[in-house]
Amino acid sequence: MQTDNEKYNETVQPNTAFLNELKDKLPEFFTNNGSFDLNKFMSQLKDKNINELSEGYQLDFIGKDYARRQAGEMPTTVIVPDEKQNKGEGKDSNNLFFTGDNLEVLRHLQNNYQNKIDVIYIDPPYNTGSDGFVYPDSFEYSDEKLKDMFGLDDDQVERLKSIQGKSSHSAWLTFMYPRLVLAKHLLTDKGVLFVSIDDNEDANLSELLESIFGNQNFVAQFIVIRSEGGGLAKQAIIGHDYLLAYAKNINSFEPLGKPKDIRGKVIKKDGIDYWIETDWLRRQFGKYGTLAYEDIADVKGQKKKEEIDAGLKDGKYILISHGDKHIVGRLRRVDEDTSKFYTITKHLNKDGVNDLRGLNLDKVFSYPKPVSLIKEFVKGATIKKHESPIILDFFAGSSTTADAVMQLNAEDGGHRKFIMVQLPEKTYHLSKDGKEVPTKGGKAAYDAGFKSVDQISRERIRRAAKKIRQDNELTLPEDFDGSFKHYRVVKPVKQMLEEINDFDPNNTNLFTNMVDGFSSRSLGVDSSATGEATILTTWLAKDGYSFDANVEEIKFGNYTAHQVENNRLYLINEGWGADQTRELLNQLGTHQLEVQSVVLFGYSFNVAELRELENGLKQLDSKVTLIKRY
Repeated sequence: MQTDNEKYNETVQPNTAFLNELKDKLPEFFTNNGSFDLNKFMSQLKDKNINELSEGYQLDFIGKDYARRQAGEMPTTVIVPDEKQNKGEGKDSNNLFFTGDNLEVLRHLQNNYQNKIDVIYIDPPYNTGSDGFVYPDSFEYSDEKLKDMFGLDDDQVERLKSIQGKSSHSAWLTFMYPRLVLAKHLLTDKGVLFVSIDDNEDANLSELLESIFGNQNFVAQFIVIRSEGGGLAKQAIIGHDYLLAYAKNINSFEPLGKPKDIRGKVIKKDGIDYWIETDWLRRQFGKYGTLAYEDIADVKGQKKKEEIDAGLKDGKYILISHGDKHIVGRLRRVDEDTSKFYTITKHLNKDGVNDLRGLNLDKVFSYPKPVSLIKEFVKGATIKKHESPIILDFFAGSSTTADAVMQLNAEDGGHRKFIMVQLPEKTYHLSKDGKEVPTKGGKAAYDAGFKSVDQISRERIRRAAKKIRQDNELTLPEDFDGSFKHYRVVKPVKQMLEEINDFDPNNTNLFTNMVDGFSSRSLGVDSSATGEATILTTWLAKDGYSFDANVEEIKFGNYTAHQVENNRLYLINEGWGADQTRELLNQLGTHQLEVQSVVLFGYSFNVAELRELENGLKQLDSKVTLIKRY
């Protein structure tokens, strides 16, 4: 008789260990039977793939190579902090809200949130033809550049560009692909992605997710009953949507869990709720009667008695009086004693409307997802996580996900944190004479004072938090987080880009204050952020620091620098000179200041100032790296 390990060892090949490692790191390149898909892997390595455009729509959809390129690009935007929000009501919050293009936000988050997100839930456009979806990402390259990038001819370039502003399947897949690739990178090894979708793109989304996450990381396709009567359709009455779930790594993923029915008294021990199971010994040792603690040695032997005693000592069991004897109760954690999910669940559309009605927002936002749906799946994915899970929704809409996270934390004392991302879709357009005219579906929102969807989204969080506080006044945890920090992700204005292109670091004098070009005023966004604050926030994310990193102001004469976590020193503003260099070198040399690198905004320094600082740092005994950014 061979053991399983012995049987396995007989099948081991010289490349087995390597393939196992590869399967763990790149599961999407393995087939259902465990074979490595070399063709798929080679296709991904190609920098040009002509066949995908000549063959049209399969999973090799028009635009796939362009979407692959988008997934690998760096952000071209800056992160502008909302100073009023972040230094006011959101000052102590660990939640984040980003206003901007979610593709750009996801690119920024690759640096400081990669492998840190526990749950991602998104409700993307369904591409029904009536939901307003058209391919929004612009092709920022000339036809000649596109030809060179992807090896295309004139006709193929036209086919690629044909998806822009369209709602075809290829356009939708090109839109979703880079966002899902970047989302996968953000998940922890135990993380899970949930995507709501309907029949129109369900099959395509399944194939797309399988190509990105790998078939073996498929968790389930849930059917979500959304209407008791169903909706009209040509061939059938449709009363459901889908929710697709994929794990980052199915081998590390813990199944979604629901609390089991509690069948015994609940006690609190060391701040944790346990329920006492009293019939486990009876079920284990005999179908009838009750097995008392005092009888265990006689019935099951001294060894079993010693095992029970060890469990009593470790706190695994508890003795409960039963007449003149005792029953051994087994302690089971309420939050970990779970059962698995069924693949059919019911969350009605009208419940989502009622959620917003309770916040007096039902007239300004259409088709919100029910809070109950998000709560069920976020709780199921975090029920055994006792730290501070992070939940991301980069199609935030009305911020149902944020509402759900806050409600869960209020109910179970959890410390889940949310990150919301919402495009500032306007509720109006400008007429020929420059007047604001509400859009067809945005009149109620515009009349209520909301000029963009992200404003509705943030206001929903505020109102939901207020309602949660009112409804849970006596039981709300003291550290309940009902706010958020707010950031806008925007592109530099054209004039700023032109000044950057014209900048010459060899000039003795700097004629333009380049830093001010990144202020909220210059960028045309509603905030009071200085250019320095925008650059610093953007760089902190780039360098892997969280948005609540400890940033300390350091003075060098009348110049203000910023030190981050005793690690990096940022020099952004103009005004740095020989006096500042001498003071910096003195503090570093005497160990008054400890940093590993100095990062500077090159547009604020001329060549002489740079050379002096660079030479001075090289002469230090302790190595300090100078990083120049433009």
